[in-house]
Amino acid sequence: MMEPPGRLATPLDAACISRRRCLQRGSATSLMGLFGSVGILGCTGLFSATAHAGGQLEEPLVDSVRTALTSAVSRKSPPVPQFSNAESRLAYQRWLKLMTDRLARRIPEAHNRQEFSQTVWYESQRAGLDLPLVLGLIEVESNFRQFAVSTVGARGFMQIMPFWVRLIGDGDVSKLFHLQTNLRFGCVILRHYLDREQGDLFMGLGRYNGSRGQAPYPEAVLAASKKWQLGG
Repeated sequence: MMEPPGRLATPLDAACISRRRCLQRGSATSLMGLFGSVGILGCTGLFSATAHAGGQLEEPLVDSVRTALTSAVSRKSPPVPQFSNAESRLAYQRWLKLMTDRLARRIPEAHNRQEFSQTVWYESQRAGLDLPLVLGLIEVESNFRQFAVSTVGARGFMQIMPFWVRLIGDGDVSKLFHLQTNLRFGCVILRHYLDREQGDLFMGLGRYNGSRGQAPYPEAVLAASKKWQLGG
């Protein structure tokens, strides 16, 4: 597996143990290693119906965590993967073809599908997250709708609460509808919550949804993630 630009190889030692069930231990990376780039891509398509997922709860951040999160979502560059060998590149290309085919019903326009697939792969790898887990979360949160808005104001593919833009971004909430910005924030926030819960998927996913300790949301995400595994 290639190392994405800006990602430091500093795996978290804590085991990823779910209170209910855990698909597998995802690759874990400290938030301090998430220094990379954020691209602002053009918004296309129409606003979707309201999303019904929950939203993260605003909590105080110590300065070191705020600094790490801010650095993790900052800087601008496209999600261009780099590969150390031809085998890795071919594996990525096979995955990209498979995902763009499987997403056809959810994202009808071919160019948008490919752009989404490239970006979610890049941001998941950069944050040290299991890719099927991220795709399962997106399915539960927004059903792959770029402009989804929840009843509590969470926005976009990964249903980011606007307060995050004030805490670690530039304050422009409209950017949460931009593809790479939304996925960057979502992956960084999920990594942060998993690190806070020492790799516990059940608790980390609950924290992402604002329902920490309750089973329905993490179980829904873990069930959805199964279908996004290769061969699933």
